[in-house]
Amino acid sequence: MDDQQVSSVRALSSELCCPWEIAAGQRRRLRKTESVPTGELSNENVHLVTTTEMWEEKTSEATENGKMVVVNFSTPWCKNSRVIASTYCQLANKNPSIVFLTINVEELREFCASWEIKATPTFFFLKDGREVDKLVGANKAELQKKIMAIAASPVKSSH
Repeated sequence: MDDQQVSSVRALSSELCCPWEIAAGQRRRLRKTESVPTGELSNENVHLVTTTEMWEEKTSEATENGKMVVVNFSTPWCKNSRVIASTYCQLANKNPSIVFLTINVEELREFCASWEIKATPTFFFLKDGREVDKLVGANKAELQKKIMAIAASPVKSSH
Protein backbone atom coordinates (compact mmCIF):
# COMPACT_ATOMS: atom_id res chain seq x y z
CA MET A 1 0.00 0.00 0.00
CA ASP A 2 1.45 3.38 -0.96
CA ASP A 3 1.23 6.59 1.11
CA GLN A 4 -1.82 7.87 -0.78
CA GLN A 5 -3.73 4.62 -0.18
CA VAL A 6 -2.82 4.70 3.53
CA SER A 7 -4.07 8.31 3.76
CA SER A 8 -7.32 7.34 2.03
CA VAL A 9 -7.87 4.45 4.44
CA ARG A 10 -7.17 6.69 7.45
CA ALA A 11 -9.56 9.38 6.18
CA LEU A 12 -12.31 6.85 5.55
CA SER A 13 -11.83 5.11 8.90
CA SER A 14 -12.38 8.42 10.72
CA GLU A 15 -15.84 8.64 9.08
CA LEU A 16 -16.71 5.02 9.81
CA CYS A 17 -17.84 3.60 13.05
CA CYS A 18 -18.32 0.08 14.10
CA PRO A 19 -16.79 -1.91 11.28
CA TRP A 20 -18.18 -5.42 11.32
CA GLU A 21 -16.25 -8.62 11.01
CA ILE A 22 -17.74 -11.83 9.69
CA ALA A 23 -16.23 -14.86 11.41
CA ALA A 24 -17.69 -18.35 11.29
CA GLY A 25 -20.94 -16.90 9.95
CA GLN A 26 -21.32 -14.54 12.93
CA ARG A 27 -21.09 -10.76 12.72
CA ARG A 28 -19.39 -8.95 15.55
CA ARG A 29 -18.35 -5.37 16.22
CA LEU A 30 -14.68 -4.58 16.02
CA ARG A 31 -15.07 -1.50 18.24
CA LYS A 32 -17.76 -0.25 20.63
CA THR A 33 -18.35 3.10 22.28
CA GLU A 34 -20.75 4.13 25.04
CA SER A 35 -24.44 3.31 24.76
CA VAL A 36 -27.10 5.94 24.04
CA PRO A 37 -30.86 5.69 23.46
CA THR A 38 -32.04 4.70 19.98
CA GLY A 39 -34.43 7.66 19.85
CA GLU A 40 -31.56 10.01 19.01
CA LEU A 41 -31.40 8.39 15.57
CA SER A 42 -34.86 9.56 14.50
CA ASN A 43 -37.39 12.41 14.68
CA GLU A 44 -40.90 13.04 13.36
CA ASN A 45 -39.68 13.05 9.74
CA VAL A 46 -37.32 10.10 10.17
CA HIS A 47 -39.08 6.79 10.60
CA LEU A 48 -37.37 4.27 12.86
CA VAL A 49 -37.88 0.87 11.20
CA THR A 50 -38.07 -1.88 13.81
CA THR A 51 -39.57 -4.76 11.81
CA THR A 52 -39.33 -6.13 8.28
CA GLU A 53 -43.09 -5.55 7.97
CA MET A 54 -42.59 -1.87 8.73
CA TRP A 55 -39.79 -1.78 6.11
CA GLU A 56 -42.14 -3.27 3.50
CA GLU A 57 -44.90 -0.82 4.44
CA LYS A 58 -42.70 2.30 4.28
CA THR A 59 -40.86 1.37 1.07
CA SER A 60 -44.06 0.25 -0.70
CA GLU A 61 -45.78 3.47 0.33
CA ALA A 62 -42.86 5.52 -1.00
CA THR A 63 -42.87 3.64 -4.32
CA GLU A 64 -46.64 4.10 -4.71
CA ASN A 65 -46.26 7.84 -4.05
CA GLY A 66 -43.25 8.21 -6.36
CA LYS A 67 -40.93 9.20 -3.51
CA MET A 68 -37.24 8.50 -3.09
CA VAL A 69 -36.12 6.75 0.11
CA VAL A 70 -32.96 7.39 2.12
CA VAL A 71 -32.08 4.65 4.61
CA ASN A 72 -29.64 5.16 7.47
CA PHE A 73 -28.25 1.87 8.79
CA SER A 74 -26.74 2.81 12.15
CA THR A 75 -26.26 1.87 15.79
CA PRO A 76 -27.22 4.10 18.71
CA TRP A 77 -23.91 3.64 20.55
CA CYS A 78 -21.77 4.47 17.51
CA LYS A 79 -20.20 7.92 17.84
CA ASN A 80 -20.24 8.62 14.09
CA SER A 81 -23.84 7.40 13.76
CA ARG A 82 -24.82 9.85 16.50
CA VAL A 83 -22.80 12.71 15.00
CA ILE A 84 -24.41 12.37 11.56
CA ALA A 85 -27.90 11.77 13.03
CA SER A 86 -28.54 15.48 13.62
CA THR A 87 -27.59 16.32 10.02
CA TYR A 88 -29.78 13.44 8.78
CA CYS A 89 -32.74 14.72 10.82
CA GLN A 90 -32.22 18.30 9.60
CA LEU A 91 -32.14 17.08 5.99
CA ALA A 92 -35.35 15.10 6.62
CA ASN A 93 -37.05 18.23 7.97
CA LYS A 94 -35.97 20.25 4.91
CA ASN A 95 -36.99 17.56 2.39
CA PRO A 96 -40.49 16.21 3.15
CA SER A 97 -40.76 14.90 -0.42
CA ILE A 98 -38.18 12.22 0.47
CA VAL A 99 -38.87 9.32 2.84
CA PHE A 100 -36.16 9.02 5.52
CA LEU A 101 -35.76 5.73 7.37
CA THR A 102 -33.38 4.67 10.13
CA ILE A 103 -32.59 1.06 10.97
CA ASN A 104 -30.73 -0.01 14.10
CA VAL A 105 -28.37 -2.67 12.75
CA GLU A 106 -28.44 -4.57 16.05
CA GLU A 107 -32.25 -4.83 16.12
CA LEU A 108 -32.66 -6.21 12.59
CA ARG A 109 -29.45 -8.20 12.18
CA GLU A 110 -30.64 -10.70 9.57
CA PHE A 111 -32.31 -8.00 7.49
CA CYS A 112 -29.19 -5.81 7.67
CA ALA A 113 -26.99 -8.76 6.72
CA SER A 114 -28.99 -9.03 3.48
CA TRP A 115 -27.90 -5.43 2.72
CA GLU A 116 -24.27 -6.38 3.43
CA ILE A 117 -23.73 -3.63 6.00
CA LYS A 118 -20.00 -3.64 6.83
CA ALA A 119 -19.84 -0.42 8.88
CA THR A 120 -22.13 2.16 10.41
CA PRO A 121 -23.40 4.56 9.42
CA THR A 122 -24.24 3.34 5.92
CA PHE A 123 -26.81 5.18 3.80
CA PHE A 124 -28.73 3.73 0.87
CA PHE A 125 -30.67 5.83 -1.62
CA LEU A 126 -33.61 3.97 -3.17
CA LYS A 127 -35.92 4.65 -6.09
CA ASP A 128 -38.85 2.32 -6.73
CA GLY A 129 -37.41 0.01 -4.07
CA ARG A 130 -34.03 -0.33 -5.81
CA GLU A 131 -30.66 1.01 -4.74
CA VAL A 132 -29.51 3.95 -6.85
CA ASP A 133 -26.69 5.17 -4.61
CA LYS A 134 -24.85 4.40 -1.39
CA LEU A 135 -22.71 6.28 1.14
CA VAL A 136 -20.59 4.56 3.79
CA GLY A 137 -19.42 6.71 6.68
CA ALA A 138 -20.36 9.92 8.46
CA ASN A 139 -19.44 12.32 5.66
CA LYS A 140 -21.85 15.22 6.25
CA ALA A 141 -20.93 17.13 3.09
CA GLU A 142 -21.37 14.07 0.87
CA LEU A 143 -24.68 13.13 2.54
CA GLN A 144 -25.99 16.67 2.05
CA LYS A 145 -24.82 16.68 -1.57
CA LYS A 146 -26.52 13.37 -2.38
CA ILE A 147 -29.79 14.33 -0.67
CA MET A 148 -29.86 17.78 -2.30
CA ALA A 149 -29.30 16.13 -5.69
CA ILE A 150 -32.25 13.76 -5.29
CA ALA A 151 -34.43 16.54 -3.85
CA ALA A 152 -33.72 18.66 -6.94
CA SER A 153 -34.35 15.88 -9.45
CA PRO A 154 -37.84 14.99 -10.66
CA VAL A 155 -38.86 11.54 -9.48
CA LYS A 156 -40.95 9.49 -11.86
CA SER A 157 -42.63 6.43 -10.47
CA SER A 158 -42.93 3.32 -12.58
CA HIS A 159 -46.60 3.10 -11.56
